[in-house]
Amino acid sequence: MMKNTMFAIAGAVGTMLSMQSAFAATHTLDSVAFEKVRLELPSKRVQVLERFISVDNVCAWPNLTVMPDGSYMATIFNHPSHARMEGQVACYASSDNGRFWELRGKPTPNDPQTNRMNVAAGTNALGNMVVVASGWSLTPSASQSGQMDLVAVLRPWVSISKDGGETWDINKTGFPMAQEGMTEFIPFGDVLSGGDGSLRVLAYAQSLDKTVNKVSMFKSTDNGKSWQWLSFISDASGPTAFAGGHNETAFYHTGNGHWIAAARRWRSGQAMDLFESNDDGKSWEMIGNLTDDNQHPGHMTALTDGRLLLTYGNRKVGEKGVAVKTSVDKGKTWSDEMIVIDDLDFGQDCGYPASVQLADGSIMTLYYSRGIQTHQRYHMGTVIWKLPLGQIT
Repeated sequence: MMKNTMFAIAGAVGTMLSMQSAFAATHTLDSVAFEKVRLELPSKRVQVLERFISVDNVCAWPNLTVMPDGSYMATIFNHPSHARMEGQVACYASSDNGRFWELRGKPTPNDPQTNRMNVAAGTNALGNMVVVASGWSLTPSASQSGQMDLVAVLRPWVSISKDGGETWDINKTGFPMAQEGMTEFIPFGDVLSGGDGSLRVLAYAQSLDKTVNKVSMFKSTDNGKSWQWLSFISDASGPTAFAGGHNETAFYHTGNGHWIAAARRWRSGQAMDLFESNDDGKSWEMIGNLTDDNQHPGHMTALTDGRLLLTYGNRKVGEKGVAVKTSVDKGKTWSDEMIVIDDLDFGQDCGYPASVQLADGSIMTLYYSRGIQTHQRYHMGTVIWKLPLGQIT
């Protein structure tokens, strides 16, 4: 059964600890009440330092990986369409903290009438880049010129680069095939190390009748060459049934086999919910709600002061963009929301952020957008920012 858990959203440090708690409205999910406790922050907007249109004319959905040499790799879909064009995964590298990005290589060249666009990425213990990528088989659209119609989800390919993303070894059978009654798996997010030293990745699948989504964790003991199914995080039963399960899910290993995951609901407003594992990913429990409706998907990383940073897309009307929350206690409680950018109102497509802290303490976030008022094309954007005063240790 789901724990009846109070989400205290507390400030991080300093004077924030002396502020008084205030209970927000209680709402009920699957007959279980979740109460939010919030503290007012000194500012609900971060300090933006620099911002760039980094890769133009791509839909992107960027994944962000810190490379062993200190550079950064953005793994993206390289065509300006929400899946309805042939295209492939491409890796862009930056060696100057996100100010300029250059094409490094293509992990998954696509077959004709397909795309490779859904990715998870990271590095293994050898420092090699690992990309798991699926996509869609396509057919020419009868109604939209130049566009394609989606046919079926493709089985993920596993690509590994030993030279920083320039060349790739591709294993087309290294990832498990679809489960009965479900689509092929769709990878999302980071490739991370578990408490036992194995690699972990998340992927979701949809039932063939399109009624439920299920999120699974996978494990690799050979540095990402092959993968085995490990566990369900959300399977559209029990406490996750109200949402029809979940799909795009960010996760993070806080140490000693403890994982947390922020999962996007398939139904019920598409907010994100928090899940937790205390046995290195073998079993999971849904803890409660993380964001409001239309705020998804997320990305998790750790800051140098020990806090966790949750970055997520915000598709609320009038403030579409990127928002963040922080946690000082390994995800048990989260700060109030802070806005990074809120001007991505040119179309619904936006968000899918990923963040990393730079050496000077600032934070770099990648995101995608269908366009902004002054640049009305798909693009990958980069924003460099700092947390507001009172959130900086």
